[in-house]
Amino acid sequence: MNVSITQGLDLMPPVFADGLSVWSSGNGTPGSATYDGAVNAAYVPSDQHFGGCIELLKTDATQKLRWMGQTPVLPGTYLRITARVKAMSGIFPQVRVAGYALNASGGHVTGLTEVAASTTLDTYGEVVTVTGIVGTGNRTGVDMSWPTAAKGHFGIDLVGGSGGIVRVDDIVIEDITEAFLRDMIDAVDVRDFGALGNGTTDDRAAFAAADAAAGGRTIMVPDGTFLIGTSLSINNKIRFDGTLTMPASARLVLQKNFDLTTYIDAFGDEVLAFKKGFQALMDYSDHDGFDLRGRKIDVSAPIDMRDALNDNGTFLIRRVLRNGQFNVLDDPSWTPTVKTSQASYNPNNPLALTNVVNAAQIAPGSQITGNGVGREVYVRSVNVAAQSIELSQPLHGASATQTYTFTRYKYVLDFMGFDNLRRLTFSDIEIQMNGFGNGVLLPGTGENIMFKDCFFLKPAHKTITSPGRACQDLHIDRCQFISNEQSTPSVNRVSVGFNVNANDAKIRDNRFQRMGLSAILNGTGHMVTGNHIFQGDNESNAPRTAGLVFTYEPALASVTGNYIDNCSIEWTNEHDARPDFAGEFGFGTLTITGNIFYCSNAISSFRFIRVKPYGTGHFISGLQVNQNAFYAASGNIARVEEWDDTHAVADYWRFRNISFENNNFAGISQATSSPVTLEFQQNTNATTWTLDPSAYLPFGGNARTVSAVVKQEAIQNSSNAVVDSMPYAKTNQGTAYKYVQLVWPQACRGTVQCTVRVDRPL
Repeated sequence: MNVSITQGLDLMPPVFADGLSVWSSGNGTPGSATYDGAVNAAYVPSDQHFGGCIELLKTDATQKLRWMGQTPVLPGTYLRITARVKAMSGIFPQVRVAGYALNASGGHVTGLTEVAASTTLDTYGEVVTVTGIVGTGNRTGVDMSWPTAAKGHFGIDLVGGSGGIVRVDDIVIEDITEAFLRDMIDAVDVRDFGALGNGTTDDRAAFAAADAAAGGRTIMVPDGTFLIGTSLSINNKIRFDGTLTMPASARLVLQKNFDLTTYIDAFGDEVLAFKKGFQALMDYSDHDGFDLRGRKIDVSAPIDMRDALNDNGTFLIRRVLRNGQFNVLDDPSWTPTVKTSQASYNPNNPLALTNVVNAAQIAPGSQITGNGVGREVYVRSVNVAAQSIELSQPLHGASATQTYTFTRYKYVLDFMGFDNLRRLTFSDIEIQMNGFGNGVLLPGTGENIMFKDCFFLKPAHKTITSPGRACQDLHIDRCQFISNEQSTPSVNRVSVGFNVNANDAKIRDNRFQRMGLSAILNGTGHMVTGNHIFQGDNESNAPRTAGLVFTYEPALASVTGNYIDNCSIEWTNEHDARPDFAGEFGFGTLTITGNIFYCSNAISSFRFIRVKPYGTGHFISGLQVNQNAFYAASGNIARVEEWDDTHAVADYWRFRNISFENNNFAGISQATSSPVTLEFQQNTNATTWTLDPSAYLPFGGNARTVSAVVKQEAIQNSSNAVVDSMPYAKTNQGTAYKYVQLVWPQACRGTVQCTVRVDRPL
């Protein structure tokens, strides 16, 4: 690069032969004294070494010679001023290149170095060459670094003793920028624009100037620590050898290198680099995602994502974190914070604890445990002034006043501080918790958060936790959940895959390996499809635990095409402040279709499908369990379904719209079906035939409906005559209402096919 060529600038001062009126004995500014007609200066037209030159008698302590023309000092350029001098007689002076720095308006710029190194003349008639280099960057070899100057007056100084006579050849000013950039012609260096890299001077203006001048070239950040005081956007490619330091509130947006690798180079710290990249992602609309470039981030403490953003706690635009790994290191910072406090609960205000003792000690995002508290209930917010806590779910059986335990688990990515977060996607992210920490804590409010093709390995307790309703329309697709409890018996595990408090979750094609509980879902509209929920252990004749739990009676959900492996689907109302049935919807609108149910070495009392109400008066109204395969290996189980009457028995008289058919059974002692068609043979003549279909009917329900009776062969009376008439059916017979009776007009015998239902169809 040479501005004389590229920009047509004439840097050279006029020769002395053109006159001395443009050569100042001062700073070179307009109005300063010149050497034209001065008593201590003369033009010498013919010198044996120089040709034409100026001869000066040194009369001042600093004898100045400045061209009065203004030489431009452009960002990224370097000028060399060269003068050849020789002592003629008298006292030997020292000589140096010097200048006078000006801003764009022509005012003097103070605080800059305006002289180069001095050379002492010590031999009469010997030609000595002195040089000085000026430029906007603080580069090695630069004598005068002028980052804030726009132009200057250049020449030489004679210093030291006075009385000597010196001759000076025509002064040369030339662009030597190429000498500084010869090994990186396609790059610009921030030092060329005034960056100091001393860690204390704000270099932001120099970075911005370098970016403006780059024109598609790569910006180079050399060794050093560069303070960037306010937000900065770089539009060209950039490469870091040095590092940056920025206030927490300042954003760094690297338009052409928006990836974790470059941010690590920029800040020298993996976690800080991730925070700054996330900050830029959420605040700058030109990028849809932040690429971690497959890098591993070692994490020794939870990352507060709201603190990383350091700004607005509401973000509603789609953003993606993709392609990277978080690796948790052992550190005390992962230890859960556990507090206990007394509080009051009123079912009329189901999402609040009031009169909370020392509410300030309780952190939002804490899990609540205690008498009458269902699984995965969290503190959504805390109002210290009102001594109240907002709950993620109601409590099913808490006392009016009691003591609760509040456990604040520590998460790698903690979004609890956000007021509202929507449409954030995690794609190809791996979180290795290594048994020390937990995965992702969602905020209290939000929706449409997605996890795609992610790996969650070895959580200490939790993987994805929703403490509020940011799980609305949650998507978890093709992810792997692998617990830290592989060798722990299933009943002793504590890990949880994820929980949902809101509606419309889409859980598809994931694998859950030996979690304590894979998923617990409240709300409606959930679709659980194509997952492998695997919670077995190495125990023999062992109990198995719930893998998938629904906690809302009208679930309005589908469970389709999954592999339910050594665990059960459990359906409860543990998140109901009034768990007794009181006229609301009952257990219903759940479809379980086309799944593989498998267990091995399970205790015979294990069930694949379990309904467990936490109050009285409940029933099933709308359940389809169809076209599934149930298989028990290494020991039979008694049956596949059960109504858990720990708290209350079922109201069988209100069973409606239950379809439990077209399923396959292997290793199951008793198949389940409704409707069930059974062959019944009456060997003696009787007017009333009593049939017992109860073993087949799901959940121990009553024989409520007979939908068909078909004669298998001729029905005969005591005279062996064929009975042409048909019987009528009496349902709900016997003391337990489990039998069906067929009543004939006359005593007869024979075989029939009878279809019985456990419900009343709609």
